[in-house]
Amino acid sequence: MTSPQIATLPDYKSFNITLENKIAHVQFSRPEAMNSMDKAFWQELPVCMRDIESQTDARVIVISSTGKHFSAGMDLGVFSDSSTMPQSKDPSRMAEGLRRLVLQLQATLSSLEEIRLPVLTAIQGGCIGGALDLVCAADSRYCTADAYFTIKETELGMTADVGTLQRLPKLIPAGIVKELAFTGRKFSAQEAQQFGLVNRVYNDQESMLVGVMEIATTIAANSPLAVTGCKEMLNYSRDHTVEDSLKYMATWQAGMFRPNDMMKTFQAKAMKTQAQYDDLLPIKGLFEK
Repeated sequence: MTSPQIATLPDYKSFNITLENKIAHVQFSRPEAMNSMDKAFWQELPVCMRDIESQTDARVIVISSTGKHFSAGMDLGVFSDSSTMPQSKDPSRMAEGLRRLVLQLQATLSSLEEIRLPVLTAIQGGCIGGALDLVCAADSRYCTADAYFTIKETELGMTADVGTLQRLPKLIPAGIVKELAFTGRKFSAQEAQQFGLVNRVYNDQESMLVGVMEIATTIAANSPLAVTGCKEMLNYSRDHTVEDSLKYMATWQAGMFRPNDMMKTFQAKAMKTQAQYDDLLPIKGLFEK
């Protein structure tokens, strides 16, 4: 049954959202435009992620798409919108404004990393340019056999600037990243799996969604405190030394670990049932009651 908490979420122009069994399913909803990432998309994605985190009982987020392609990437209308692009006759002020715009775009995709819920992406067809930036910020990636990926920005005469060049080398070998970035060529689902970018390749979108939802269901059945701890530690370890990461782990464990969830696990195993864990406390703003 769909949770009543989904009713608290606003309507989004770019996404359709369903919530069931503590899994939030976010689907891109502009197939007629190849789910290109227009201005509304960039504005709504971080809000959507944080709304799910703070206003629902979801423990996992699955991001998928509609139509033939996952996403054609950045909608060029973002750059032709006078209300978005900085306007000044002063080159230095234009440059500062453009830097601010790029930082805002980067922050949109970083929201996938910053929320405490695991984010799984299910990709069909083209995953192009900014869409590749997005899936690199997710926790895990799955795709159909007809999926393909490309660092499209190179072919367009610019350097990819919202995350692929920073995150992809943490996911696959650097030499392969450089080849893909320098050439801008398409690489297939099979290559993506071989490189280690995607966890699994499915025959079609239907079987992919079934498979990814099964994985999400397994995650949602685990202690949400343990799962969010895993995400926090893995992301921290990616960006820090082993020594620093071990120290952070010890501090986290000293502050967060309590035996309650473990006892529920042991009791459930003894009774051959599924343990029922408490949800994490909702995230509230500083002045919310």
